[in-house]
Amino acid sequence: MDHPPLVSIIINNYNYARFLAQAIESALQQTYSQVEVIVVDDGSFDHSRQIIQAYGGRIVPVLKENGGQASALNAGFAVSHGEIVIFLDADDLLLPSMVQDVVDGFLSRPEIIRMQYRMAVINEYGHRTGAEKPVRHIPIPVGDVHKRALIFPFDMPWLPTSGNAFSAQALRLIMPVPEDRYGSAGADWYLVHLTSLLGPVFFLDSLEVFYRVHSTNYYEQESNSLNLDHIRQTILYCQATGDYLQKYAKQFGLVDRPAENLSVSYIANRLVSLRLEPEHHPIPTDTCWGLLKMGASAAFRRFDVSIKLKILFLGWFILMAVAPKSIGVSIAKLFFFPQQRGRLNRLLSKYHLQLKPYEPMLRTYEDQE
Repeated sequence: MDHPPLVSIIINNYNYARFLAQAIESALQQTYSQVEVIVVDDGSFDHSRQIIQAYGGRIVPVLKENGGQASALNAGFAVSHGEIVIFLDADDLLLPSMVQDVVDGFLSRPEIIRMQYRMAVINEYGHRTGAEKPVRHIPIPVGDVHKRALIFPFDMPWLPTSGNAFSAQALRLIMPVPEDRYGSAGADWYLVHLTSLLGPVFFLDSLEVFYRVHSTNYYEQESNSLNLDHIRQTILYCQATGDYLQKYAKQFGLVDRPAENLSVSYIANRLVSLRLEPEHHPIPTDTCWGLLKMGASAAFRRFDVSIKLKILFLGWFILMAVAPKSIGVSIAKLFFFPQQRGRLNRLLSKYHLQLKPYEPMLRTYEDQE
């Protein structure tokens, strides 16, 4: 890596004119100077392109027809020159020293291929809500995480698009993002999980990004209502990402046979979808009994959680599988929305029902193989 390395900030935008200038300014006003700012407009029909045009030569514009998030990231990456790549959603903001902190992290740890960092949640008007991503009590896996990515990929805490910085060299091994399986959103599923196969990851425990949650977010709304369309979309993203994980794991010589996907969250999404709207469930072969057995197996195969939390997972799967449909939404919300658990959260804290540290548990698992 060059000293100092060029960093590409690729802003992907679709009809976010009301936020776009703030995102561009946050990229241009970095304290680190070796930055190229690429702005991809994915066929917006608001006044986004007038905003882009006003910046002239200060940015690299990529104007294209609408093709979805994956196509926008692919188009931006294709014209980038940086050794470090940051994909920034047009409704998010970078803190001024963010790129400098990322560069320092990559230079001090040249082996890493992806870096994550803290994000403060803001609302539509730019005011902090008090929430952060990731939540403070959940440890973020670091180092070599490829075994986790192959066994329970969707249970690893991970951050959305703007919360990651990537080695461009690593991205070249897996780009472009397949546009046929990741539609208007979901490209970050592919990027985060696939790069987990390529080398060590690192978590920078400092606030670097403002992550905006508002009424027109595709995948995350301000309200905590259960959106079954999004749950079904999550199932499809899990299927697609699982397929590509196995493909590249074989290609890179990491496995000689497909691993069974035992992600608790993946199976939970399938069970919720099947119980609440069976007529729209995307996997016709699923049954409640089959998913209950899979959920129990997944919970007890997790090597990163306490036995108490495994039992709690099992209890949730039983409730979701057998409870009357009339209370199914409430049970589902206990899984998807931690902030709605009330006294249960205090109980979890009291009895320390949280994730165990990753590395010792991984060594224990590897010793059993």
